[in-house]
Amino acid sequence: MSEDTAHRQPGAIALVGSGEYLDVMNTTDAYLLETLGGADMARVVLLPTASGREANGPSYWNDLGLRHFTKLGVKDIRPARIIDAASANDPEQLALLRGADFYYFSGGDPQQIIQSMRGSPAWEIITEAYKQGAVLAGCSAGAMALGGYTISIRQMVQSGHSAWAGAMGIVPQLVVFPHFDRMANFISNVVFQGLINTLPDGRTIVGVDENTALVRLAPPAEETGKAHWRVMGQQSVKIFRRGQSTRILHIGDEIEL
Repeated sequence: MSEDTAHRQPGAIALVGSGEYLDVMNTTDAYLLETLGGADMARVVLLPTASGREANGPSYWNDLGLRHFTKLGVKDIRPARIIDAASANDPEQLALLRGADFYYFSGGDPQQIIQSMRGSPAWEIITEAYKQGAVLAGCSAGAMALGGYTISIRQMVQSGHSAWAGAMGIVPQLVVFPHFDRMANFISNVVFQGLINTLPDGRTIVGVDENTALVRLAPPAEETGKAHWRVMGQQSVKIFRRGQSTRILHIGDEIEL
C-alpha cells in the first residue's frame, strides 16, 4: 500500500430530500465536485437503481443527470443501468463504476437499491472507491438506502405499520426521511412518533426537506465516531432521537452526528 493510499479518507456524503439533478442543487453539487478537485477532475456515475421497476424511470433520471452535470462542467459522466441484482453483476456496468469518484443514487424505491446492491460486485466497487475518497450522494430513496435502517413508505401507507429493515449502512447511525416537509401527506404524526419510539438504539432520524441536502463535510473523528454535517439547499433538516426534543437545522447550520 502506498503512503498516499494509506492516508486516504472516505469521501463526502450528501443526503438529499428531493431535487436531484435540478438547478436548486447546483450549489450543493458544486461543493461536492470541489471536494474532488473541481468539475474537470470528477468522474460521475449516475445510478437510477431505485427506479429500476419503473418503465421509463432509469432513462429519465439518467438524461436529467447528464444534462445537470454537463451544465456544472463535468466532462466524464457515466449513465449506468444498474437497476436490479443481475445488472449489479454485469461486466459492462461494473466497468462504468471502476475509476469513478462520484456516485449518485436518484429516487424511487429504497428497497430496490438494497435488494439490487447488497452483496454485489457493483456495491463492492462503489464502497471501495468511497473509502478512497469518492463522493456518495443519494436523493430521496437514494438517501434512505445509505442509512443504517429504512422503512417501506408504501407499506406504511397501506397498513399504517412498518418494521425497521437494515439498509446499506454507509452512515449506519442515521435513518433518513426525505421529503420531510411533506411527510404528513404520507404518514400521520402518531405513526411517526411510534417510529421514533421504536428507533433502534444509537440511531438518529434525520428528516430532510425537499430541495435540501444534509452534507457530510468530513469523515467521522476517530475519538468520537461523529462526523461534521452542514445543511445546504433551500429549507431545513429536523433531528429526532428517542427521548429527546426535536432539533431544527436551517441552511448553513452544522451539526455533529
